[in-house]
Amino acid sequence: MDTTTARRAAEILWEHWRQRTRIHALPDRVRPHTRAEGYSIQREVQACAGQALAGWKIAATSSSGQRHIGVDGPMAGRMLAQRSFRSGTEVPLAGSLMRVAEPEFAFTFGRDLAPRAAPYTTGEVLDAVAGLHPAIEVPDSRYADFVHAGEAQLIADNACADYFVLGAAALAPWRGLDLVAHRVTAQVRGRYAREGCGANVLGDPRLALTWLVNELSGIGVTLRAGEVVTTGTCMPSLELEMNDVVRVDFGVLGSVEARFGG
Repeated sequence: MDTTTARRAAEILWEHWRQRTRIHALPDRVRPHTRAEGYSIQREVQACAGQALAGWKIAATSSSGQRHIGVDGPMAGRMLAQRSFRSGTEVPLAGSLMRVAEPEFAFTFGRDLAPRAAPYTTGEVLDAVAGLHPAIEVPDSRYADFVHAGEAQLIADNACADYFVLGAAALAPWRGLDLVAHRVTAQVRGRYAREGCGANVLGDPRLALTWLVNELSGIGVTLRAGEVVTTGTCMPSLELEMNDVVRVDFGVLGSVEARFGG
């Protein structure tokens, strides 16, 4: 896919993102058919938005999530700076199709990891991490039927990225914790509660993080110091209503909160 074609697809997606409207699918002439074409369009979506890159998300890190949208594995997406907030911020819910929040383990990087031929090991990736944060991702899609859009189109659509809320860096010595078994609890404005754990994130949030680094390396993208990687939901998505307040408790790792408004 040449740059002109990728840019045209990106313009369509960004306009629907900006207007909070939906399409059934990208037109045939600009529709991606491979992961690589999807990532080419994704890059151009960020250019159309004219926003800095806050970091990266991973979609479909659980087998149930992969089955739900008909993909065989995880996908990377770009998180835009102007759609990324600190804990306690009100997040727009109006116009959202999915209307869900996803509690996630997020990592900030202290140094760059450049593309290379050999895969990065989990140890190498963790050595580059500056901090672990509790986080809430608020995904959405520009496709009216995102369940059947297919892998390449979902990647082009930033792997269903929309808003993101980052909690404070954990003060506890997290590197020595068993993140696989680490329990996370969420409360949604007293309406209901839900629990999850790190095992729901590709078996281990650290393995998901390593997958993301190697996915970017494979497409020639450097993960930069200061960028955030949020690793995928650690529990079933939290269904939202207008004016809900979501508070997620990661125990010794801290908590993160968001209000959802107009």
